[in-house]
Parts: sequence; C-alpha cells; structure tokens
Amino acid sequence: MSSLTRPEPSIHWGVVPALAVSLSATVLFAFLNPWGYLLLAVGVAGGFAHSRALGRDLAIIGAGLVIVSSWPMEANLDWWNIVVMGAVLTAAVGVPFLLDRWWGERTIRFPLRRGEPWSRLERAWLVAVLVLGWLILPFYFIRSESYLNWPAVHEWHEVARLLIGVSAVGIWDELFFICTIFALYRRHFPMWTANVLQAIVFVSFLWELGYRSWGPVMTSVFALVQGWIFQKTRSLTYVICVHLLFDLVVFLVIVHAHNREWFAWFIY
Repeated sequence: MSSLTRPEPSIHWGVVPALAVSLSATVLFAFLNPWGYLLLAVGVAGGFAHSRALGRDLAIIGAGLVIVSSWPMEANLDWWNIVVMGAVLTAAVGVPFLLDRWWGERTIRFPLRRGEPWSRLERAWLVAVLVLGWLILPFYFIRSESYLNWPAVHEWHEVARLLIGVSAVGIWDELFFICTIFALYRRHFPMWTANVLQAIVFVSFLWELGYRSWGPVMTSVFALVQGWIFQKTRSLTYVICVHLLFDLVVFLVIVHAHNREWFAWFIY
C-alpha cells in the first residue's frame, strides 16, 4: 500500500532521527561539509532504534543523499558535467526505487493520474505560477545577483543547454524530493511533518545549485507547496507541470540577466 493511502500516522520520537537525516543534506549540500555523512549515519541508526521500517526508509533516503553528494551540483553547462550529473541524479532516483522494491514496500511510486481532467482550480494555479514567477523571480535573481551562480549564456547552443538543464533538474526534483523522500516520510509521519522534512532537503539541494542569498525563503515555500499539491492531487504529472512552468520563468530570467536586451519585459 502506498504511503499516501495509509491511515494518517501520528507524530512520535522517530521524527528526531528523520530530522537528522534531512539536516545531513543541509550539511552536505549547503555547507559542503563531510560531517554530514556522520549526521546521516546517526539518523539512520536512530531510525532503526525506533523501528525496522523507519530505519529502512531512512536508509533508502540516505542512499539517495549520498549519491547526490558524490558530484558537485553547482550550475555548470560543460557537456561532461551534464553527462555525469545526469547519471548521478538518475542513480539517486533509481537506487532508492530499487531498494524500496527489494524490501517489498512499493512506497516509491510515480503516479501520473492519466485520464482524469484537471479541475478549474488546478488549471488556474498553472496560470498563477507563471504570474507569480514573473513577479518574484526577476526581483530575486537580479537584485540578489544570484543569477551569477549560473554560467553566462550568449550563444544559441548555450541557451539551449541551459533550458535543457533547468527543465531536467526540475523534473528530477519532483521524482526525488516528492515521489521518493516525501513519500517515504509519509509512511511514518503526518503530512506537514513529512513535508517540512522533505523541504529541508529540497532547499539544501537548491542552495548548492545556486539559489543563494534569500533564495531559501522562496524555495522553502515552493517545496512545501509542491508537497501539499502532490498530497492533494496524487499526480506527478501535475506537480511536474507546475515545476516546469516555474522553471521556464527561471530560465528566461537567467538569460535576461546575462543579456539585458533579451526578454526585456521583467520588472525588478
């Protein structure tokens, strides 16, 4: 049975080792400090001290975190980096998925909700995401100069690689943070507890990727909203569409920031 269809779990002391696992991502990704591996090991051990089920799920999350930490995640459009980073991120989703199947739980799923029309509210939110992105992202990237954390792109092939990279990482975010980490935490904790735990990891990864300065304020809200939407819609397709629309604006803003005469319709 999927963790998203089980009876609502209650809060318990197992949240302490789970928090240690999530915070290990902050140490590993945001601070780039290998002490994060020790915190991760302590968290997994604490999970097993609580229960075998929690320990196994924290170990699965930990396997994904270790794989992600094996390669620098800063924005880099070099072809070799794109290939290696793509392989690492694929393994970070694939290995936890296989471990979950090996242990027979089938908690990690990628529900597409095919054949079900989106509600009027869901369609309206897609439009709202574009509007909010247009209002917030130029101000954030340009005023904080966080756009400098992405390589300058001027040639068409550089712009194309940036678009592919931003979109691919956006899809991966939903596969890893929502369908993997959030789903595993939901087996053991109430929705908002699990959502905060996944958001800590989500925001830490995005910090390494380049969302610095006051970026975590924005990305934490985004991560929490994505988790909440997935809980409500049970649709990977929908949360990916939301993410890709937001990332489309991210892409346009970064290109504009490096080439101010391009896409000159932003306000900041």
